[in-house]
Formats: sequence, structure tokens, C-alpha cells
Amino acid sequence: MGGYYTNCTPGLVVPIWGSQENIALSDIIIRGITYFFLLLYLFIGVSIISDRFMAAIEVITSKEKELVVHRPGREPQIIVVRVWNETVANLTLMALGSSAPEILLSIIEIWAKDFKAGDLGPGTIVGSAAYNLFVIIALCVFVIPNGETRKIKHLRVFFVTATWSIFAYVWLYIILSVSTPGVLDVWEGLLTFAFFPATVLTAWVADRRLLIYKYLHKGYRMNKRGVIVQAEAGDSDGGVELEIKEHDGPHLFVDRVDDEGPEAREFEQTRRDYIKTLRDLRKKHPTLPLEQLEVMAHEEVLGKGPKSRAFYRVLATRKMVGAGNLSRKISERAQSDLSEVKAELQRAEAEVVDIEHINATRVFFDPGHYTVMENVGTFEVGVTRVGGDLSKPCTVDYCTEDGSAEAGSDYISAKGTLIFEPGETRKTIQLSVIDDELFEEDEHFYVRLSNVSQSAMLVSPSLATVMILDDDHSGIFGFPERDVELVESVGQYPLRVLRYSGARGRVALPYRTVEGTAKPNKQYMPSEGSLIFEDNQTEKTLMLTIIEEDSYEKDALFYVELGEPQLQGAEAGLAASAELKAPEDRTDEEKMALLGRPRLGDVSTAQIRIKESKEFKNTVDKLVQRANASILLGTSSWKEQFREAVMVGSGDEGEDDESGEARVSSPSFSDYLMHSLTIFWKVLFAFVPPTDIAGGYLCFVISILGIGVVTAVIGDVASYFGCTLGIKDSVTAVVFVALGTSIPDTFASKVAACQDKYADASVGNVTGSNAVNVFLGIGIAWSIAAMYHSYHGNKFEVDPGSLAFSVTLFCTEACAVIIVLLLRRSKSIGGELGGPFAPKVVTSIFLFSLWIFYLVMSTLEAYEVITGF
Repeated sequence: MGGYYTNCTPGLVVPIWGSQENIALSDIIIRGITYFFLLLYLFIGVSIISDRFMAAIEVITSKEKELVVHRPGREPQIIVVRVWNETVANLTLMALGSSAPEILLSIIEIWAKDFKAGDLGPGTIVGSAAYNLFVIIALCVFVIPNGETRKIKHLRVFFVTATWSIFAYVWLYIILSVSTPGVLDVWEGLLTFAFFPATVLTAWVADRRLLIYKYLHKGYRMNKRGVIVQAEAGDSDGGVELEIKEHDGPHLFVDRVDDEGPEAREFEQTRRDYIKTLRDLRKKHPTLPLEQLEVMAHEEVLGKGPKSRAFYRVLATRKMVGAGNLSRKISERAQSDLSEVKAELQRAEAEVVDIEHINATRVFFDPGHYTVMENVGTFEVGVTRVGGDLSKPCTVDYCTEDGSAEAGSDYISAKGTLIFEPGETRKTIQLSVIDDELFEEDEHFYVRLSNVSQSAMLVSPSLATVMILDDDHSGIFGFPERDVELVESVGQYPLRVLRYSGARGRVALPYRTVEGTAKPNKQYMPSEGSLIFEDNQTEKTLMLTIIEEDSYEKDALFYVELGEPQLQGAEAGLAASAELKAPEDRTDEEKMALLGRPRLGDVSTAQIRIKESKEFKNTVDKLVQRANASILLGTSSWKEQFREAVMVGSGDEGEDDESGEARVSSPSFSDYLMHSLTIFWKVLFAFVPPTDIAGGYLCFVISILGIGVVTAVIGDVASYFGCTLGIKDSVTAVVFVALGTSIPDTFASKVAACQDKYADASVGNVTGSNAVNVFLGIGIAWSIAAMYHSYHGNKFEVDPGSLAFSVTLFCTEACAVIIVLLLRRSKSIGGELGGPFAPKVVTSIFLFSLWIFYLVMSTLEAYEVITGF
């Protein structure tokens, strides 16, 4: 039986497999299968190192600045915004991160082929663009639940990037087939690359609408501090202005911030989301303490808040390779950082007051939250005034408002006016609570200040909350927080135990310590006993003893568990006798005794984490504290990276448990399987420097070098795969390589489509990425080759055949996709993604069929079955 011959040329990194002559058919099949699975494994590897690259980009682009909003007659406000504009970040570093393999493959191919044009790099870029535009958008349209829609928020930016993405491929046809057919001049290559900053600039202008005429024709001016403000009529020094509190470099333009300013709107929306979430959680979990509800609200806002393209990309890859869900990391960060967030906000408010030197008198509740027992009778709520001229009198109105407590049945409504005499700084409001004999849940009402005299201004808190604890219940017992972090040098630590939703009777509460990773008598002293809560006593402490070991990077856990609380005295006997009777035979007093028995709350076990005494804690990025979870992609140490590399992820999240926390399932079989297959890549790329070093730039550089090495191997293997099976490089690129490099983006866009409120993260970025791919990937590679040949007195020849045909076919279909997306914004559907079932399915099938048609026609033209041009 005769042998076969494969025309494979040596690659840049990987040597050719054996002889190329007289190869048996079975050997060709084995080689083809081996190359195919090696390509799949390499695609996984480049996805993992690309995610390290994306994490570095996220850290770099997450730098932020604090802005002080000045508004006449109102209290100044600090808002925190990113230094990097979102559109600029998406079109530069984010696009580079998601498209780095395609871009580097094009550049490496030029080098590997001695600066001659190849089909693999450009074909991958064009094929990837087709897959992104047709398949990814088709999938995103389909995965939205029936009846829900997602619309593009920054529609102007989408139009700009869509125009550039189509122009990019039209431009390729022009320089290959019209301007200088078959030859690429240096100016054409450099101009192709120059379109990249032009794309970024025009998209940024469309996003920010910072047109010069806006400032020339609408009364804008620059104040003494160099800040652009909008002057008000007749006021040479007034206006609404925005001052940079922390300078992070030069700023050519600073948008004004008023009630319609984008930064102020986003900041205020985050605040409203937090308040709404907290209110909903209080209704859902009325027995939980306020501190825990705040942790849960912060966690929920973090999880639902806007996330970057990098976040969705990394989240998708982590799920794919069994590395776990980043949502669990959000939960852990929310619980451990909430107290720090509050402290920073308080410091920020103090700094604003100090910066502004406000002269007006400020009136507010002090404190803003009160907790009273139902049998308290009458109590006082304090109102304070500070600052300004305290020698002048001041008046302020107050009135009570219903919450879950109702005036007349739970408390006595109050309304009136407080008069601050000259020099007087504090007044009190007398309020009364109505005590009844009925057991009921804790309730609350509000006291609001209003109509302050002109010499003063109301500041937060101008609304006080009064929580009424029912005294007909023996109480619910638990810890104020589930997680407690201690340094090992603390010695003795008083752990608080709270009694809420009632405080009737004497109750014994058993407790004991439970071993975890921390060992008793070595890292802590074991303890067991009972706490005695006397009648109306709402808080006790139990002492924990921590043993200091002087260890470095210590991280050990143990637990403190509460047992079932037991009533003491006569009420315990009454409840016990009531249990022995049939329900219809119980007296009202016995029914009340059973109903009001003490019980454990949701947080009956506290996790005690012992850390090293050396202060070693990374500063939590303030943007996370403003409901953005993207910074969680970063890492602080090699230890953290290697721990994540060798451990299997904890699976997906399930439904919330009774305490409001999401249950996390155990790793599945597929998680273990993918982890075992990818652990080589995970451990290898764990050597990349953490993002906390050098602000993420060192990780950025090392990661892109790693992507380059893996991409060079992909280029060689893909070429060997094609030539071994007799497949042209252009077809290999469009069908196999483009698909392999785009799989992570597919999962990322799917997750973004389902979780994000808008379609920008899943659809809007596709067009921008396609344009950047051409301008960077082909622009850089061909510019280098054109300059090389020009230096040696030659011309850089590029065969326009298959590429020109693919480009023309792609542009035609891309226009059809954009038209379809715009038509879906009509009222009958409501958005680019989702909508009614029938239009959703029809759109997805149509877009997917465009991709199949593109592949078939490109392949037929490559093999000259049909004639190209």
C-alpha cells in the first residue's frame, strides 16, 4: 500500500512530527487526532493565562478618584468614580485582553514566516469576528428568560463601534484589492494601526458627549481651580461644579455633576438600590439584627452591581475549568469589609465637612437609631445642632411616621416644633410606646425632621428609626455577626451574645467551643458553660482566650456554638405544663407562655478566624465598596494563587437558606474532571506575579509574554493539523482556531447577558472588539512586515483571494445583524436580547445560520469550488 505526503513546513516553536513522506493513512489519522486534542488543550491553557492578563487589566483600570460635588444650598457630596473611562477601558486594555491570542497569533505568524503574509493570523481574526457577531449574539438573544429583555445602554457608543467594525473589514478589502492590489505599502499598514486610536477617541466622545461647542455655547467657564463649571445667570462665582479630591493625573475635561450628571446618577442609584435591598431584607428576615441585614444587603448589591467585561470573562473560565464561582468570593468580601466601608464613609464625610468649611448650622438626630422595649413607656429622642452661629435661635419641625409599627396601637404619634434658644445645642423629643399583652414581631417607626429655619440646614441623619422590641417574648438569641476575625495577640476577647425580639424572663443559654483548623490548648483555650440572661437583659459576653504563637501568615478557624436556650423559674414550669395539655385545653396564659418561649436565632454559630499579629491586610478597593465586584479578580500573593491553582472550586450557588445566605454546592464530578485536566496550566500560570505587585503592571507584562508563547505553539500545531489533513490554513483559521480562541468569550457573554441589566457587556463589546482585532492584530503585523520589506527594497505581497472574499461576505452579513438588532428595539420586542419566545428563537436561528453560511461559502471559495474576487 502506497504512502502519503504532507507538505508541512517547520514551525517557530514546535518541531515537525517525524517524516513527511510515505506516511500511512492510519498514521495521518493518529497525527490529526493528536494535533486536534493538543489544540483543545492549548486553547484551555491560553484561556487561563488570558484570565490572569484580564485580572491585571482589571486592577489597572479599576484605579479611582474621589470627586466632591458642590451644590448651592445643599450639603456637598463625595462620589467615587473610576479614573479610566469605561468605554476607553473596554476598547483598549479589555479588548486587548479578550483578543490577545488572535492579535499575537497574527504578529507571531509574520515573524515565523520570515515577514511573509500568512493565512492563519488574518483568517483567525476574520473568523473570530464572524463567530463573535453571529454565534455569540445569537446565544445571548436566546438565553434571556422568556418575557425579559436587555437593551444596549450606550447606544451612541454601539453605533460608533459598529461603524468602525464594518469599516475595518471594508478597509482590508480596499488596501488588498483596490488601492494597491496584492501589495501592502507602509502607509497602508500604519494607517490601519492609526484607526485604532481613532476608534477609541470617537467612541469616547460619543460616550461622554464632550464636544467643544458644548462649552462654548452653553455658558461653561473655568473657575480659579481649573474646574469646568456651568455658570448661573448673574453669578460670576457660582454654579454647579465638580472638584477632583484625589488627583490621579491630568484631566483634560471634567464633566459637570448635577442632578442629571452621569456620575451623580450612578452614585445615587447605588444608594437607592442599597436602601431598597435593606428594606426588602428586613421584611424577609424580621428577626435578624440590623448589622447582619446590612452585611446581606451589601453582599446583594455587590452581586447585582455592574461588572466589567473582565469579570464575566474570568467567571466563565473559572466555571469551565473547575476553579469555582467568584460569587462566593463576593460573599466573603462583603462580610469582612462592611465595617471598613462604614469607617471610610464616616471619614469621607468628615473630610468633606473639613474641606468645605461649612458655616451653616447643621441640625440632625443624635443618634439616628433607637432600640426600646415595648414596656419602656416614655423615652427621649435627641436632636443636635452644630456649626455656624449658635448665638442665633433655630427652629425645626418633627413628626412621627408609621413603619411596621402603627400609631395608636403600637406608639403614640407626635408632631411639633423644636426651638433652639441662643447657645442651646441639644433638644429632646418625648415619645411614648404602647405596651400590650400580645406577642408580636419587633416593629419600628420613624421620626422625621423638616422645615428647619433659614439660618440652618438639615443633614443626615434627619430621619431617626425607632425599633420596638416585644417584651412578651422571652427572646431570640444569637451572635451579632457570623464571622469574627482576631489577631493572635489579642489575648482575651469578649464575644457578644445578643437577645432580641423580646427580653422576658430569666434564660440560661448553653455554649461551647468547637475545634476547626485551630487546635484547642494550642491556638485557643476550649470553653463550655452557660450564660444567664436576667429579665430584660439583652446582651452578655463570653470570654475567648487566644494563644499567641508568633506565626507568619496565620489563618486558623474555630467555632463557638450556642445551645437551646432554657427558661428559668416559674415561666419555665408554666410552659412545660402547657406542653402536656391538648391545645384546646390550654389557658390564654399557657398559650402565651408557649408562644413566647426563647429560641435560637439565625446566627447561632460564630466562626472565629485567628490571623497573625503582624498587620498584613490589603486595602480593599473603594470601587468594590460602591457595589462593583470586579476588583475581586486580583490576587495579593503567590500563596493565594497556588492555593487557588491546586484546589477544586466550590461549585455553583444554590437557593438562600433561612439566614439569607446562599448555599454553595459541593464540587461536581465535572469540576473534579476539568480540574485534573487543567491543573498543569493552573500551577504553571500561578507563577505569574500577583496583581497587587506594581499595581498590576508586572502581571500585565508577564501574562502577555505567556500568551505569546502559548499562541506561538497554537500557531505551529494549527498549521501542522491543517497540513496533515490537507486543510488550508485559511480554513483551519476560520473554522478551528477562531472557534477555539472565542469559546471563553462565548461563556462570558452568556453569563453577562443573564446577569447584567443591559446588553452592553454581552453585545455592545462585540463590535468594538472586532474593530480592535483588525486595527491592532493586522495593523501591527502588516506594518512590521511592510517596513521590513521596504527596508530591504522589496514589496510586502499579500494574496487578497480568500481574505478579500471572506471580508466582503462578513461585512454584508454584519450589516444584516445590526439591522436586526435595531429592529428588535421596537415596542413589540423591547430590546436587542430576549423578548417573546417566537421572535427570540427566529432571531437566534437566523444569526446562527449566517455563521454557517459564512463558513460554508468561505470554505468553498478557499478550495475554488466557487469563484472569489
